[in-house]
Amino acid sequence: MQGYDKYAFEPFAVTVDLAVLTLRADTLHVLLVERGQEPYAGQWALPGGFLLPRESAETAARRELAEETGLSDVSGLHLEQLRTYSGPDRDPRMRVVSVAFTALLPDAPEPHGGGDAAQARWLPYDPARPLAFDHERILADAHERVGGQLEYSCLATAFCPPEFTLGELQNVYETVWGVALDRPNFRRKVLATPDFVEPVPGAARLTGGRGKPAALYRAGTATALHPPLLRPSREGRPA
Repeated sequence: MQGYDKYAFEPFAVTVDLAVLTLRADTLHVLLVERGQEPYAGQWALPGGFLLPRESAETAARRELAEETGLSDVSGLHLEQLRTYSGPDRDPRMRVVSVAFTALLPDAPEPHGGGDAAQARWLPYDPARPLAFDHERILADAHERVGGQLEYSCLATAFCPPEFTLGELQNVYETVWGVALDRPNFRRKVLATPDFVEPVPGAARLTGGRGKPAALYRAGTATALHPPLLRPSREGRPA
């Protein structure tokens, strides 16, 4: 383009960061890496890194997830863009704008460190845990986004195996929201929501209780919940 000077503006870098969540032992876990290089060497951080010149943000997110955690071929990975973080001083090296993603895994394999990550681990979600850069804010935003999406979408099934009980689905809501739900009320609402779940004919699973095996369901064709399944207050008001 004639007359355009691409050096007229100060250059800056673009990175991606991933807040990857899963349920393990009925507890919400997040995938974290220990930084192997400065800045913040030795501190926990979200996996991520710099975009390559001919790479989209989503391609970079999947590449960095594979390089830093070894999770290269993850079936059932639900990945979506969260927001952009552009504070001028968020990275001590230079001006860096980050495109953050949330990712959900129904069955979390064990990660291992790679690239510039000394190690990678699933750790229980703890908003008080100090993280490098502004990753505490990104993780808190991702947790709030996922919690809100559970109200109006069928996202909860992304935390579940292909076939699941209604108890397992309820556990997703309770774990992410941090509240207890009334079981009969939850079951009634789920089954009354068109195409939220569909039964697996003839399938059942023992759940450890004294009752009969629980019926199995799979994700239905719906993407939105009508009516929504609203989050109760933390004071214990049942949903």
